[in-house]
Amino acid sequence: MQYKIAIFAMVVTFFSLQSSYAQDWANLSRYQKENAQLAAPKSREQRVVFMGNSITEGWLKTRPEFFRGKSYINRGISGQTTSQMVLRFREDVIKLQPKVVVVLAGINDIAENTGPIALDAVAGNIFSMAELAKENNIKVIMCTVLPAFDFPWRPGLVPGPKVVALNAMLKKYANDHNLPFVDYYSPMVNSSLGLKSELGDDGVHPNNAGYTIMEPLVEAAIAKVLKQNK
Repeated sequence: MQYKIAIFAMVVTFFSLQSSYAQDWANLSRYQKENAQLAAPKSREQRVVFMGNSITEGWLKTRPEFFRGKSYINRGISGQTTSQMVLRFREDVIKLQPKVVVVLAGINDIAENTGPIALDAVAGNIFSMAELAKENNIKVIMCTVLPAFDFPWRPGLVPGPKVVALNAMLKKYANDHNLPFVDYYSPMVNSSLGLKSELGDDGVHPNNAGYTIMEPLVEAAIAKVLKQNK
């Protein structure tokens, strides 16, 4: 009897989570409270929003000192695809009135977290975020997707070549539109098109050493954009 009750509870929990996910597919509620509490930028504030997935969200958890004392706002959500990010871009980026947005996205699309999607559609979602930012006078810094040989949660998709192809699309768009392009990929990839073992514990997400490589690269791009913006 207790076994049946436990199974019933698990089923109820599953469908409850599914219902909640369906009602807020883009997870607009994730930062709703923080966004509401965030004051408008001060007159000389150089606000930067980091838009992304678990790699961005984990950055704040792993390296809080990188964000401390700066006008850096982390808006990463674990597991998100670019289709979800486009939907929350207005709430989590535009309404925060940053000078700059750093976009790091695409690996979860390749992992098919929200279903199969063509690479040009993934790139198109990222381009749409860039275009939304431009229309709202926000400078865009576009970043390469990090290398991944396989996904622990969805093995067998052979993401390495897809990451290379997506990064080529992003680089071309950045060059064509004169956008800063941060190459995290080159210093972090190994000979198997995966993440170097010393830079991440699961082959996808950077560890402290990985973020330490990423930080000066993005900070150089931010500094250059803000200098040009003066």
